[in-house]
Amino acid sequence: MTENQPPSQPNEGWGQAPPPPPPGWDQPQQGYGAAPPVNPGQQMYGGGGQIGKVRGTGISMVLFFVTCGIYGLYYYYVTHEEMKQHSGQGIGGLVALLLAIFVSIVNPYLLSMEVGNLRAGRGQEQRVSGATGLWYFPGMFILVGPFIWFAKTNGALNDYWISQGAQPA
Repeated sequence: MTENQPPSQPNEGWGQAPPPPPPGWDQPQQGYGAAPPVNPGQQMYGGGGQIGKVRGTGISMVLFFVTCGIYGLYYYYVTHEEMKQHSGQGIGGLVALLLAIFVSIVNPYLLSMEVGNLRAGRGQEQRVSGATGLWYFPGMFILVGPFIWFAKTNGALNDYWISQGAQPA
C-alpha cells in the first residue's frame, strides 16, 4: 500500500502496536491556566513577598474616630502597599492614598476587591469582593454599614496574613 492509496481492507493496520509515547510523558505537566504550585511562605506572584501586619479591627475603628479620619488615610496607604509588596498585584499605597484624598468613595470597593483577589490568588475562600464595599456606601445610610464593611474586610485581610505566618497583634 502506498502513502496516497486508501487501505484495501477496512481494518487494515489494526492490531499493530501503538507508537511509543513522547519523551517526558510521565512527568507532571502544568496545563494552560493552571496555577503554579505554591508552598507555604512562598509568594505566588512577583514582588518582595513580605507578609503584612495584623491590625486589630476594634482598635483600628477607634483610631479612625480619635484621629478624625487621618488614621483612615494611613490605613488605606499601608494595607494597599503591603498587599502590593506581598503579591506584586494591586494599586499600591500611593495610588490608594491619592484616591482616599480625592475620590474617597472608591476605596472601600478597591480594598475589599484587592483583599478578595489576594485570598483567591492563594486558593483561599475569597470572603470579600468589590461588592462588599456596598456595606460602606450606600450602607452608611443605615449607620452600621461602614462598621460591617470594615469588620468583614479587615477580618479577611487579617486571616490572610495569619495564614501566611504573621503573628496576631
